[in-house]
Amino acid sequence: MENLLHFYITKLGISIEDAQRLTVKFEKIAIRKKEIILNCGETENYLYFIAEGIIRFFIHKTHPTEPSKEVTFSFIAKNMFYSAYDSFITRNPCEYNVQALQNTVVYRIHHSDVQDLYENTKFGNYIGRISAEQLYLKKAQREISLVSHNAEERYLNLLKSYPEYILQIPLKYIASYLGITPQALSRIRKQIS
Repeated sequence: MENLLHFYITKLGISIEDAQRLTVKFEKIAIRKKEIILNCGETENYLYFIAEGIIRFFIHKTHPTEPSKEVTFSFIAKNMFYSAYDSFITRNPCEYNVQALQNTVVYRIHHSDVQDLYENTKFGNYIGRISAEQLYLKKAQREISLVSHNAEERYLNLLKSYPEYILQIPLKYIASYLGITPQALSRIRKQIS
């Protein structure tokens, strides 16, 4: 809980007492490397905070004349909130998958507990807003990057965002995230090293 308490106190400026009242609602979970946390078609019931590790969001892309493939569209790492947030807030089934890329430790809070915090605490809506803002900014940055940067720039931005994890993410997932082949990613890596 120390990571989460520290985040709330230092990053969000919440009092120690309020942070402790909030974190008591969270449950610590260990997730194995490659474990699917949420499958396409399931409804997201949790908001997570990553204490250690990295998470990947991906879809299975199918085409009638091509083999099915996985397309990675997001990575979330240590000291960040994550959720299949569209499913979390709408209560509709998720349209993608969420997977741990390495052994990961998260703190999670159930949807009903989040709603209870919104309704019964002064800081609940603030926490919800901060979590939603963080998730939105990540999404907006990704979309802007896809339309305004080339593959090398996207790779450099990814490297900057996840310096301690970039070598631990399989090449095929990074290439998929960048929208290029693993061979093109290898060429980019050689050019910048």
